Amino acid sequence: MADVPLYQDLKVFSGNTHPDLAGAICSYLEMPLGEVDVFEFSNENIFVRFEENIRARDVFIVQTMSPPVNTRIMELFIMIDAATRASAGRITAVVPYYPYSRSDKKDQPRVPITARLIANFLEAAGADRLLTVDLHAGQIQGFFNIPVDELTARSILANYFKEKGIPNLTVVATDVGGAKGARRMADALDAPLAIVEKRRLGNDEKVEAMTIIGEVEGRTVLIVDDEVLTAGTLVTTAEVCHDHGATAVYATATHPIFAGDAVERIEKAPVRELVFTDTIPVPPEKKLPNFTQLSVAPLLGEAIRRIHTGQSVGALFNGR
Repeated sequence: MADVPLYQDLKVFSGNTHPDLAGAICSYLEMPLGEVDVFEFSNENIFVRFEENIRARDVFIVQTMSPPVNTRIMELFIMIDAATRASAGRITAVVPYYPYSRSDKKDQPRVPITARLIANFLEAAGADRLLTVDLHAGQIQGFFNIPVDELTARSILANYFKEKGIPNLTVVATDVGGAKGARRMADALDAPLAIVEKRRLGNDEKVEAMTIIGEVEGRTVLIVDDEVLTAGTLVTTAEVCHDHGATAVYATATHPIFAGDAVERIEKAPVRELVFTDTIPVPPEKKLPNFTQLSVAPLLGEAIRRIHTGQSVGALFNGR
């Protein structure tokens, strides 16, 4: 029997965070972006109204998390609630960058696990499914009682560097925790792996690099991380590689957060090129000449198509 949609018509809507990404997803799917009105009243209360019928429809709401993050989170919750009350058949929250993902465990006394709290809120709002890209910590999937599809942009980034054909390349993980993802990138590029041992200093996002495990002297290095927040980790890793004799430093990450003076730090660092995706919108003033942005819209669009038609999302990565 041929695959048939599990629900009626597919509908994709966007919050206010990244309408360009939502539009690109719809272009891939060859369908129009859904019409929805999302705005704030003067008292900062958020209003949502779907401008078309979504009863029994398979609804996907695209809302990544960039400043103002807490406002964008509330927008998403209220959009999900509005879709629930409009009798949507199924609601999938498409959150390319998951918020509060660094707060994934109780690693200090009297602190919250906010990533779990966000999961609870999404379920309480009425989300039936989550679609996201490269979670900061894999255990976040376990915070949900609804299906979670975690995509990875690793193949998109790896293919970019394959096409560049950089010789004598070593992939560098920014810490031991990121070694697994860096190893997969190294395997994709048929390159050796090195790991920087680092220590994070308290909660002020400062990083002290300790040493490097592996050989980078006389080699071109590719630093791999899941996100660039303040760029402290990226810059410190680049400096350590440079100090250990690397001839050139490239870097790649899925999520370009670029908080605070991150861009200024990168501009002064020994980084030849930084490659990232469009899971988060980057304003023109934060784009340097050595920045390259790749789109995850085809990846998300194909995942949405497969979810809607009941096909395997995992087959995007394992060929099954």
